Amino acid sequence: MKKGILLTLIAGTLWGIMGLFVRTLGSTGLDSMQIVAMRIIFTAVILAAGAALFKPSLFKIRLRDLWCFLGTGIISIVLFTYCYFRTMTLTSLATAAVLLYTAPVMVMLMSILFFREKITLRKLISCALALVGCVLVTGVLGESGAISPAGLALGLVSAFGYALYSIFGRVALNRGYHPLTLTLYTFLFATLGVLPLTNLRGIAEVAAESPTVIPFGILMAVISAVIPYTTYTTALTYIESSRASIIASVEPVVATLTGILIFHEPLTLDSLAGIILVLASLVLLNLEPKKSKKEKES
Repeated sequence: MKKGILLTLIAGTLWGIMGLFVRTLGSTGLDSMQIVAMRIIFTAVILAAGAALFKPSLFKIRLRDLWCFLGTGIISIVLFTYCYFRTMTLTSLATAAVLLYTAPVMVMLMSILFFREKITLRKLISCALALVGCVLVTGVLGESGAISPAGLALGLVSAFGYALYSIFGRVALNRGYHPLTLTLYTFLFATLGVLPLTNLRGIAEVAAESPTVIPFGILMAVISAVIPYTTYTTALTYIESSRASIIASVEPVVATLTGILIFHEPLTLDSLAGIILVLASLVLLNLEPKKSKKEKES
């Protein structure tokens, strides 16, 4: 279990520093969807090249299981990405982030339904602490104005898509697939899904003017996708989907700390309280249960 927790923390931490890449690439003139497309496409190419060179057997899948990879690639990655960025155009960034982090609740409910995972008081409290922590970290409480119905709906759909990776991923792993096979096909199908949504010519034009865009995009793919998705997927073989989803809530904490340390953004009391609550949820979730006298004597 400790290995699964560590792998999930690595994934959440690396996802949390993605803002470094997004801001840098955004300053070159690329829009959000183009940056997402670069991340997905480069990740697919890197994983496919690595598998072809070192372990071609990773390409082997059964046609009857194709829906699992369509689920993680198209329904999860592409749906989540598209709806998340659409939400950010209809609401504030903070509101979009908070709606996204209702995902652990969805993962918990679906895990109970599909995998018969046990719901415990500790999980419920941890999930609640993580959600409230994310609300405080993003600073959404300090905003004014109502959320439009479209923004709310798209935000919840983005969370649903985000949550589905843990569900479809668990199904594929239960069917005996290697975590790298799952990650590989996830991004191959995600590439097919993201191409119609992206202005590739615009990426080429920006890359022609800024030669560092492509190398930096590749670095982004490695650090924010190849490594974290591989470690998170591997973690699902060690711990429950609901537990992994809650632990991954460390992502907005890391993103906030990145903004403070790298971009010199102010640390508010709300953000500090949110960070403490998210960390408390992780500690509570992963505390070893007390053993009974009988267990100690055995």
